[in-house]
Amino acid sequence: MIQSLQNIHHKNSKNFFLIAGPCAVEDETLSFEIAEKIVKLSDKYEIPYIFKGSFKKANRSRVDSFTGIGDEKALEIIKKIGETFNIPTTTDIHEIPHAELAAKYVDVLQIPAFLVRQTDLLIAAAKTKKAVTLKKGQFLSPESMKFAVQKILDSGNENVAIIERGNSFGYTDLVVDFRGIPTMQNYAPVILDVTHSLQQPNQNSGVTGGKPELIETIAKAGIAAGADGIFIETHPNPEIAKSDGANMLKLNLLDDLLGKLTRIREAIL
Repeated sequence: MIQSLQNIHHKNSKNFFLIAGPCAVEDETLSFEIAEKIVKLSDKYEIPYIFKGSFKKANRSRVDSFTGIGDEKALEIIKKIGETFNIPTTTDIHEIPHAELAAKYVDVLQIPAFLVRQTDLLIAAAKTKKAVTLKKGQFLSPESMKFAVQKILDSGNENVAIIERGNSFGYTDLVVDFRGIPTMQNYAPVILDVTHSLQQPNQNSGVTGGKPELIETIAKAGIAAGADGIFIETHPNPEIAKSDGANMLKLNLLDDLLGKLTRIREAIL
């Protein structure tokens, strides 16, 4: 159970923390395979770890896109992972009723980037007393995130962090402005969402593209810039993942990446 996102460094107070898992909960076996692998790596590198999996994919380009295996079924899997490995868990919510529902199963509620200005949704998440992470909208400046954070604080919840995931660059690309990390750290801890920062949205096919070959580059830059945490979606076979496969990290590459990021973190402290 997370008592404070600011205090999450329960394994190594000098290391960054990691939010990672599949984009969406596809089934129990796969979710446990991913979680078990990351738990072993987080122990190896002394990285505090939060398992992430979306119980529902509400923001899809096409009506025939995968949206989930059932809300409560997916949430039960996430809860089981948390209990089995004794780790905190997180999922994203899209509607006000989702806050109370998801809070029964996870430790951290994530507000998606497109919804971070939705006041009622933020208040509902804050009032569950769960930790809340706010994804910075692709259309927002770093400075504007202080108002989203303030909505959580004004709702009586001080357990909040910001997730940077890049800004829209033209119609079909994103770019990360690393100057925003220290700016937003004036308001809350900042987590860099590496994989979503490499998305290429609004493709003609209706399926989001990505540049996973740049995951290591963006992650290294984020740690060097002083990010408090890293967010990575990963899958054993991204090419057959049911959601966001184009920008996910292949699971067998995570070990090497975390080793490099840990060494960078040690070097800058």
